[in-house]
Amino acid sequence: MLFRKKIEKSCSYCLYGAKLEDEAILCAKKGIRSAESFCRRFKYDPCKRIPPRHKPLDPSKYEDTDYSL
Repeated sequence: MLFRKKIEKSCSYCLYGAKLEDEAILCAKKGIRSAESFCRRFKYDPCKRIPPRHKPLDPSKYEDTDYSL
């Protein structure tokens, strides 16, 4: 999902943006912006995007026979 073609544009994972505070991004092109905003200079940087965490496995749903061969 990090490299999909259609991504939601956001200053929080733009090449030109640097995180300042919780919701503040310092853009090299436009100055201080909110994390949800974006501009026409948006360029996607996959290294800045943090994927959502997976849910932990619930072992109570499985029996011992599910783990044996």
